[in-house]
Amino acid sequence: MEIFTTYRSTINLVWYIIGMITNIRGDFLKLIKKLGVITLSTGLSIGILTPYVSATSLENEQPNNVQIQVSQVESVITKGELIKKFKEFFPNQFSFLNESDFDMWSGRYPDDDTIRYDLNFHKFENGKQIYGGVSFVGENLEIESFHYQPANAVDALFPAKVTKEQAKEAALAFLKKFPQSSDYKLQTDLYEFYPSNQLLTEPYRYSFSFVRMKNNVPISDQQIQVTVLGNGEVSDFYRYSNNYGTKTYDDVTKVLPKNEILSKVKENFALDLQYSIDTDYRTGKTEAQLVYQPTSYRVHALTGDWVTMNGLSSELPKGFEISPIVPQGLQPKQTNISLEEAKALANKLLAIDSKDITLRIDSIDEQKNHNGQEVISINYMYEYRNGGTGTNLVIDKRTGEIIQYHDIKSEVLRENNEGEKATQAISKEEALNQAVKYLKEFAPSYLHNYAMPIGDYSFDEERGYYFFFPRVVNGLIVNGDQISVSISNDGTLLGLTVNQVDIKSWPSVEKVISEEQATEKFLENLDLDLNYVIDESSKNKDHYNLVYSPVFNESVWSSFDAITGEWTSLTKNKPEVISPKWSEKELNHMIQAGIINVGDAKTFDGNAKVTKGTALEVLMRSMSHIYVGSYGERNKSQSFENIKPDHPLYQVVELAVSQGILEKAGNNFNLDEGLTREELAVWYIRTLGLEEAAKSQGIYQLNFADAKDVKPENIGYVALAQSLGLITTNNNKFNPKQEVTYADLAVSTVRLAHEVYKKGIQIYY
Repeated sequence: MEIFTTYRSTINLVWYIIGMITNIRGDFLKLIKKLGVITLSTGLSIGILTPYVSATSLENEQPNNVQIQVSQVESVITKGELIKKFKEFFPNQFSFLNESDFDMWSGRYPDDDTIRYDLNFHKFENGKQIYGGVSFVGENLEIESFHYQPANAVDALFPAKVTKEQAKEAALAFLKKFPQSSDYKLQTDLYEFYPSNQLLTEPYRYSFSFVRMKNNVPISDQQIQVTVLGNGEVSDFYRYSNNYGTKTYDDVTKVLPKNEILSKVKENFALDLQYSIDTDYRTGKTEAQLVYQPTSYRVHALTGDWVTMNGLSSELPKGFEISPIVPQGLQPKQTNISLEEAKALANKLLAIDSKDITLRIDSIDEQKNHNGQEVISINYMYEYRNGGTGTNLVIDKRTGEIIQYHDIKSEVLRENNEGEKATQAISKEEALNQAVKYLKEFAPSYLHNYAMPIGDYSFDEERGYYFFFPRVVNGLIVNGDQISVSISNDGTLLGLTVNQVDIKSWPSVEKVISEEQATEKFLENLDLDLNYVIDESSKNKDHYNLVYSPVFNESVWSSFDAITGEWTSLTKNKPEVISPKWSEKELNHMIQAGIINVGDAKTFDGNAKVTKGTALEVLMRSMSHIYVGSYGERNKSQSFENIKPDHPLYQVVELAVSQGILEKAGNNFNLDEGLTREELAVWYIRTLGLEEAAKSQGIYQLNFADAKDVKPENIGYVALAQSLGLITTNNNKFNPKQEVTYADLAVSTVRLAHEVYKKGIQIYY
């Protein structure tokens, strides 16, 4: 019985974590990028992908130092009290939930004494799944986050029932439920992190981000996000707030004039030519681009001092020189490490000195990581009396070297009242020497491709030092490819991550525009944003400083292409295409969602005929998330001789075959052949799982004028597709042999998605 309860709680917590992570956007992504370890009393171990740590700025972020820790602890707050609070906040909306549908968790983040209570629910109603949860924080049980997946939200699918303006009004109304809601202002330049991951079978979502204002100045780390479904219902809420306890703020009346600071920034402006890694995780395609990156720093708005990672400075940090970690390549630790050898390495590295804590290796698995490397992933757990804490260790199979390691021993020991803190931190130089020592011990063969840390290091009184060793190619820093190492105050290795990206072709530096031309464009597009921010290097974490931050091209998400001399923005929507009026809405939505790839929007023709390959890709991307490259390695089958695992549509075809949408008829499948309306009807009915019904063609009668043109074996498919309104007739003709156009495909696929959702069909990759 105890085991059953543990697993039931685990399942609900998984739903909570998924809901929380997949709906965090904007600045909250910084938390996700730093996510290192999840701790659960149930012993749930979740492997975390190597986080993408951007080297865009020389002010590096701290990697993997934020852990989410959830544990069952004794508390005076009962589950019944939380349920009551929850239902009072959402009157009448969740009256169908009983106490048995809820699970309660409580705990703290590391280095944070604020207690949090998570109330999660999971229920099946009429065969459909309903899940969600709410997180309360502090003694007053303030709501910090909420997420909800209703059982039936067909009216929220595309096309949305409410407009973006109506959704915004719903978000504002929801915001009024919270104290000090009038202090928050809508951010208009929200960066949607998952713009291309919206399936047609998922409720349409509008996301709104609000930042708290003080003296008409944004407080950077006090933000609220509200997500509204296409039917106007609020499904997600997250409040990132550092507003607990007493806070002090710089006097806004003492701010130095903006023009004065702008002149200072311009006078000290400099550019650095870098490679930037750009990965499309939908297609698996990774490219290197040449970009000009500004090395400008933020400025304290009251003193005019430069803001660095380690406090204020009257002097601008010195420029950097690229210095290799080692002068020449080192030999790998070994070649082709076996599972047994990897386990032995893990047992040695992860050994913990405690009679009350036991190391347990849960699994050892050979796989390919997100960079396409063959790795051995070792999931492990430290078990103790009240539960357990776990994460994973990743080893390069080719070299036997560590490419992902997060030390959790110190957290486990502290949680169990064991271990000691270093009374005095070692110096930066000593910590850096330790970092290099560990790199030579655990990842030697990588080091000749990387340089010593550039710019400021990062130091945290609790966790120690964080160093970034950037990759160097053709004498240039590679933005987005680095080795990160964290060292504790006593010199112990806390973390090591090697994020080497496999790039086949590096753009030539000979093609870039001059630095003078780029500087001119940067300065033309330079502005300053004023914000209240916490100085993380200061011991006073309760005081907000007023800081001017450089902004280029009116967006923090802009980058400058060094070859084209043009700005690119992650927030820029794809250009709308001109298409037949009756399909314009559907086509443009599917293009923005990344379901349809049209190439040049100016030359796109919505009436152009689609190939079977294009149509199949659109169909599968509408219903399921598909990732190619290293993300698709789990699928090892090959249904057709001409579509091998390295084919761009391999995963699409294999998913369609596994779902019974595509038959394995013959040795080859002609992706370049046109698709008829009759053939599309067959695919749609198979998608809905109605093939057996369709095969009984004798019970169907086609009443349109060209019924005789339908193949006898497809009569049932066409009849069902027409009766369900998926593919309709025109002038009493079905036109079964007519080839499908982009417009036809877009409109009919949206209709299909509604049927798929209503039937509860889920197509998993």
